Amino acid sequence: MDHRSGDPAEHRAGIRDFLASRRAKITPEQAGLPTSGRRRVPGLRREEVAVLAGVSTEWYTRLEKGHIGGVSEDVLDAVAQALRLDEDERTYLFDLARSARPARRTPPRRKDVAIPPSVQWLLDSMTMSAAFVRNGRPDIVASNALGRALLTRMFDSRTTDQHGCPNFARYFFLDPGSQDFFVDWEAGASATVALLRAEAGREPYDRGLRDLVGELSTLSPEFRTMWATHDVRIRHGGTKRLEHPEVGRLELVYRSLDLPVANRAVHDLTFFTAEPDTADEERLRLLASWTATQSRAPEPTRHPH
Repeated sequence: MDHRSGDPAEHRAGIRDFLASRRAKITPEQAGLPTSGRRRVPGLRREEVAVLAGVSTEWYTRLEKGHIGGVSEDVLDAVAQALRLDEDERTYLFDLARSARPARRTPPRRKDVAIPPSVQWLLDSMTMSAAFVRNGRPDIVASNALGRALLTRMFDSRTTDQHGCPNFARYFFLDPGSQDFFVDWEAGASATVALLRAEAGREPYDRGLRDLVGELSTLSPEFRTMWATHDVRIRHGGTKRLEHPEVGRLELVYRSLDLPVANRAVHDLTFFTAEPDTADEERLRLLASWTATQSRAPEPTRHPH
């Protein structure tokens, strides 16, 4: 476990593990440094990162031990460049630094907010895209009919909460059926963990997120292994292959967009659609037609006894 609990020692451990994991991924050759003799550690040594970042070895060692709260943005930028962090990893590093700064008061607990009716109307207006709104944990908090039909196995899973709210992380790691539904299960699972890791950096005091990570760490060895990689992902999109129980194999394009809902509430709007003039579009159209038919089906007539 790490900084999500708000414990300073655990926070420092999270910073240490993240920086050490990024350092281990870079070879001296990639960094343009001379190599000679045997190396005891994979990747770069601390003193080599210090040289690349333009700081002393002592200073970088202190930083990697988690003392990051008072570090300037310029120095964080230099470290990010030395470690070749991508945009998401850089954002995560800055989030860790922000969380490490002494607070004048305890940050308020982030509250879940209701999705405005106008957002649901927007979702419902889409007929050939499966669409849903996801919070940072990542729960599906709103969806359109095609979204529910596409992700029917998630909505029907025992991992869905009592309010009918599916959670991607719980479904991936606690429902064995997810490995049949998501064709590229490992890639999807690791992306889900990386999204959770980024959210943990952004919201270290989110008790619901902390409880979720604790639950998954306890119940899923696969989750524990992926969580320990400290990979980070904020933006996501690409293609997803699903084995749908009604229409068979689907390869869909997906994209997520930030959805401002309320202060400090992080949501995104995700669309799944098919490439035009493909068998996947025909299958998605079939699913949409079937969904529309189901929604228009009259209630069965009930005869009095």
